[in-house]
Amino acid sequence: MVSFRCKLVVIEQLDKLDIDYYEVLLGEVSIKGIITDEQREKLRIGLLKKGLELMDDKKAMLIEKAKTIIIEMVHYSNEPPNTNYSDFISEKLGCSYTYIANLFSDVTGTTIVNFIIAHKIERVKELLLYNELTLTEISYMLQYSSVAHLSNQFKKITGLTPTYFKQMRQFRKRIQLEEVGSFDEIGNENKNNTL
Repeated sequence: MVSFRCKLVVIEQLDKLDIDYYEVLLGEVSIKGIITDEQREKLRIGLLKKGLELMDDKKAMLIEKAKTIIIEMVHYSNEPPNTNYSDFISEKLGCSYTYIANLFSDVTGTTIVNFIIAHKIERVKELLLYNELTLTEISYMLQYSSVAHLSNQFKKITGLTPTYFKQMRQFRKRIQLEEVGSFDEIGNENKNNTL
């Protein structure tokens, strides 16, 4: 479960099956009492229909919790953690970071660092599109050591500089607006391009 929409789907399925719960967090549900095998199977099927998976394997659950922590940290937190990512993740999961990182690599086929970088770059893209923060503010928010480090990582992943990415989006918006001006009210091309 990696988004708030996923959380809503889980709540919907639990309510549908009359399963009492204390709370539904991203990646974890605290159930009141015991659920029957039949309820568990119906929940599994209901979640599968919505593209989610019910997990019992402790290692898989640990990986999903790690992913959820990273996603929440990168996408939904406006304040960077007071410690580095490895300590933050280790503290949240109550496990050694080395153990989590090795398990993560074995299960997902990528490193936890690459997973964090991929999500940080997606967050940078979002923030650039919102156009509310400077690149310096974004680099601070996502705990980059400098704007240059952010820019280098962004270019390595996307093939574009952050500035070019931002200009490309603005240019595309301008083209779309200019195309709107080239048609009259009934959809015929206006030769003068005047409204």
